[in-house]
Formats: sequence, structure tokens, C-alpha cells
Amino acid sequence: MKVILRNDIAGLGKRGDICDVKDGYARNFLFPSAQALLATDGAVTQAAAMRRRRDLRDAADKDSAQEKARVLVTRTITIPAKAGKEGRLYGSITTSDIANAIAAQTDIAIDRKQLQVETIKTVGSYSVAAKLHHDVAFPINLEIVAL
Repeated sequence: MKVILRNDIAGLGKRGDICDVKDGYARNFLFPSAQALLATDGAVTQAAAMRRRRDLRDAADKDSAQEKARVLVTRTITIPAKAGKEGRLYGSITTSDIANAIAAQTDIAIDRKQLQVETIKTVGSYSVAAKLHHDVAFPINLEIVAL
């Protein structure tokens, strides 16, 4: 059965895509949860409009992510933290701490889920991977200093 997706569904497609799925999956899951509609002639034109809107939104998101990346790649974010004499932190630096420091120092809001961090438990310099868009990934330089 051909359906038009109304939402992004992992493993199936994105909003506005026309997919061929099994009848039972469409009747029992996609239609009742309003995640798809039957691909009729009128709905196919509606799907084309959904895809155009998705593409425009995706291009705008990519441009915004690239602009944020240009600013953040050149900066070093400093995060003060309580540390012992050997430079070992009391606790660790989390993605929330990094996102808050970025927002405070650059006025750029980044979701903590867009950062990929290994555990930071000592004072020093680190590089954190950020992925703001599926095509835009870049490193952020951090400097952890003792209070």
C-alpha cells in the first residue's frame, strides 16, 4: 500500500515521502496514529508541498548551523570548575555545563544533545565534537580551569 508520511519515521522515511508499506502496518499503526495518509492523487500533490517545505526548512537549518560553526570553531570556551591540588575536578564537566558556557560566552544556544563528550574529570584543554545538523559537524575547543 502506498502511503504519504506526515512525520519523520526512523527506518521508513521523512515527512512528505511516498513509501510502500504493508497493508497491516498502515491500517494498524500509521493511520490510527496519524503518521501517514493514503497516497491518492490529491494527497500526492500535498506531499510535494510537504517535501518543498521540508527542503526549505532543512536548508535554513543548515545555514544557521554553518554560521554557528564558523563562530565556535575560532573560539575557546573557558569553563571554571572546582578542582583539587592535582588538577582533578570535584565531579565532572557535563554536556549541560558545556552548553551553558557556550551560551554565556557567545550568545549561541546549543542543545546539550548535539554535543558528544567523553568524561572530563581533570583541568586542561579538550576538544568536543558538536553536530548541529546532519551535514554540519565541527570541534569546539574547551579550556577547563580551576577555581
